[in-house]
Amino acid sequence: MLNREIADILSRSKEWGWVLEPDAKRLLSLAGMDVPAFCCSNELPEVVGFAERIGYPVVAKVVSPKVVHKTDAGGVVVGIDSNAALEEVFHRFSALDGFRGMLVEETLSGVEMIIGSKIDYQFGPVILFGIGGTGVEIYKDTTIRMAPIEPKEVTSMLKSLKAHRLLEGYRGAEPISLEKLTQNLIAFSSLIMELGEAITSIDLNPVFCSTQGCVVGDARIMLT
Repeated sequence: MLNREIADILSRSKEWGWVLEPDAKRLLSLAGMDVPAFCCSNELPEVVGFAERIGYPVVAKVVSPKVVHKTDAGGVVVGIDSNAALEEVFHRFSALDGFRGMLVEETLSGVEMIIGSKIDYQFGPVILFGIGGTGVEIYKDTTIRMAPIEPKEVTSMLKSLKAHRLLEGYRGAEPISLEKLTQNLIAFSSLIMELGEAITSIDLNPVFCSTQGCVVGDARIMLT
């Protein structure tokens, strides 16, 4: 049975058919996945105060049920380094259709990965993992497994990527944390099985993986 808070998030998201990113991040956190420190508000002093507490630079994203593809709409700004810059972005976002607030979060670093899932009409829920970020369509270096997956399958998924050496510490670089990657993929797998037919797809891209952990940078959950 779904966690009550997760069920509540899904219920109030049905109106527009997808889960707004602040709710998606809370949902993933409730499921045991790592997400960045963030604040979401339609009040400028609140987001500015948060940015000052965690320290610049920060990332800002528009929150609107009418803006699914935030980057295409100019609704994502990275590297914001001052209160003045954050205020300018806030005022620009507030003019976008359906504005409900601005999400401000800490800046992440690491290898950009993608974790995703969809409900296949033949096989049921499947899990995708691979090289993410803006290069996901260029490199097409991903692997797929049927859900649920077990910890031993995470290593197999990692090894099946053409770029697996980049994740294991290529030419002196630090390897990503296999323990944290496993933890997040298993939590994601469990969540997919719990959500069942309530969703059509989940797209976590990028997920920033480093020697310290694997943190979800962006999340899109599409509902049935």
